[in-house]
Amino acid sequence: MKRGLSGAGIHRNKGGGSRFPLAIIILFVVLVPLVFFVGRGLHPTDLDDLATDPGKQNVDWRERLALQHFKSLFTKEVIDVITASTSDMGPLSLDTFKKNNLSASWKVVGTDTSVVDSSEPSQAAAVVGKETPKGNKENSSDDHAQLIGKPADLVRRQLREKRRIKRASELIQQDDEAIVKLENAAIERSKSVDSAVLGKYSIWRKENENENSDSTVRLMRDQMIMARVYLTIAKMKNKVDLYQKLQARLKESQRALGEAATDADLHHSAPERMKAMGQILSKAREQLYDCNLVTGKLRAMLQSADEHVRSLKKQSTFLSQLAAKTIPNAIHCLSMRLTIEYYLLPPEKRKFPRRENLENPNLYHYALFSDNVLAASVVVNSTVTNAKDSSKHVFHLVTDKLNFGAMNMWFLLNPPGKATIHVENVDEFKWLNSSYCPVLRQLESAAMKEYYFKAGHPTTLSSGAANLKYRNPKYLSMLNHLRFYLPQVYPKLNKILFLDDDIVVQKDLTGLWSVDLHGKVNGAVETCGESFHRFDKYLNFTNPHIARNFDPNACGWAYGMNVFDLKEWKKKDITGIYHKWQNMNEDRVLWKLGTLPPGLITFYGLTHPLEKSWHVLGLGYNPSVDRTEIENAAVIHYNGNMKPWLDLAMTRYRSYWTKYIRYDHPYLRTCNLSE
Repeated sequence: MKRGLSGAGIHRNKGGGSRFPLAIIILFVVLVPLVFFVGRGLHPTDLDDLATDPGKQNVDWRERLALQHFKSLFTKEVIDVITASTSDMGPLSLDTFKKNNLSASWKVVGTDTSVVDSSEPSQAAAVVGKETPKGNKENSSDDHAQLIGKPADLVRRQLREKRRIKRASELIQQDDEAIVKLENAAIERSKSVDSAVLGKYSIWRKENENENSDSTVRLMRDQMIMARVYLTIAKMKNKVDLYQKLQARLKESQRALGEAATDADLHHSAPERMKAMGQILSKAREQLYDCNLVTGKLRAMLQSADEHVRSLKKQSTFLSQLAAKTIPNAIHCLSMRLTIEYYLLPPEKRKFPRRENLENPNLYHYALFSDNVLAASVVVNSTVTNAKDSSKHVFHLVTDKLNFGAMNMWFLLNPPGKATIHVENVDEFKWLNSSYCPVLRQLESAAMKEYYFKAGHPTTLSSGAANLKYRNPKYLSMLNHLRFYLPQVYPKLNKILFLDDDIVVQKDLTGLWSVDLHGKVNGAVETCGESFHRFDKYLNFTNPHIARNFDPNACGWAYGMNVFDLKEWKKKDITGIYHKWQNMNEDRVLWKLGTLPPGLITFYGLTHPLEKSWHVLGLGYNPSVDRTEIENAAVIHYNGNMKPWLDLAMTRYRSYWTKYIRYDHPYLRTCNLSE
């Protein structure tokens, strides 16, 4: 047992001896960096202790050893933090790093770094504790924990601020470099611009750069607009010299531009004037340009231009209506020559053949009321040309006394084949007088004369345009109102087809006489769309008489080609209904003048709708009528102001009308009538 105990003791002594050098090595490895930090933090009062204490001399030796490799281990920022913390707070320990006092880019995240071995945390703590001063350990550690954060926070903020300032300066430098590049690029582009183009200062629209026939004209007009703007501003700012120069250049440009619509029409001096105007505009822009003033002046000019456009539209309306109600000189010439020839004829040669057909109810009768010889001839000629059997067609023409001779003479010289024709004078209808006809009575009233014939109403083009349409002579002519007296004019007929003089017949119309009107009086093509040509467009529904008796959404229909059942007309006293409403409208409070509004009222509920292909309208105002509809239509109607015999007719539709005229006729050549 002694040997065993002694053996155990020997082994214990060997184990203890082997562990002691190992602990010394581990302690040395751990303390090398820590001694450096502790040594850097020693106060001057501790130097004497180091001189007398050999343990402290060993620490000083280790400190010197660590300082030799210090600069290679840490960056300058770390050294600055350590120096600042050491100067302000005394000794710097590893806890300083653990308390996030350094920058986030290099702070110590734990004791498992290369500075401290994590396998011996307790030993490292013990060593650090030995190196600190011995007196008042707890109090000094508390004070040290309170002081250690503030200077480090300040240094960290300073470093961050430095980095922020540095980054801002870099961004500013980048912006400056970008601006310099853009300016250099703009300078290079400006060097490539032709000096002659400098006069194009006032080109605001991209399309002005296009090479087209009127680019120079438009450029000069734009320059003149800007010149007027700067004229106003120069006068406002008392720039007399610039004002005079702008005014002079403006006059020169106006003379050079003249009435030119394309570049080919410009005066040869236009390029020079344009260049000179561009130069003075550039100078004016440098001296006078003010965004608010320029936009304000342009806005005022735009409003003025809008008012001018509205005025021109009124004038255009006036002139188009004026042209629509006049007869061209060539047609007037034709009427006069035919009238002279007619009255030179002996009475026996003034009569038409086949007079017995005029009251035969078994034939196809047409009513045509017109004072235009050429228009009436087209209606008759086109109807006869497209008729299957022209001998069964009878035309009843009524005109005024001024054109009675011309109308007779034309059809005596140009008989409509085998068809029967008869011409009457409306002024010879003795029963049609003011005591029977409300329209004639109203025309004799002082109020109507004041409205139509006195000089008190506006006479200017723009102001008179509003009511000129309703002052058209056709609304005053009894030829226009005669359609409401068909049974009185043709008492022995049962059915008649009414035609306007601005239509062309393209197909045989005999099928209309076999259309069943279902007890209605009027057969017509309806003209209403979704909202157009309904009753509220023609009648005054603010009037209680209109509002009580009619539907504002009722569909309108067209005059121009209408089948009238004269038997039903007489039964329902259509003429009496017309007289009643015409008397109520003496002050024009129910509708304006014309025949369609009273027709809509008179035949309300008494109109049978026909197939639209019988009657296609709009050739006198609508440029987009489908050509297929025109060619398939039995009758095409030039309703509107652009009548086919006028110069303002739409050329795309005119050929449908002119093909029924013989322009080689001697009378037409004499009066210079041509296609």
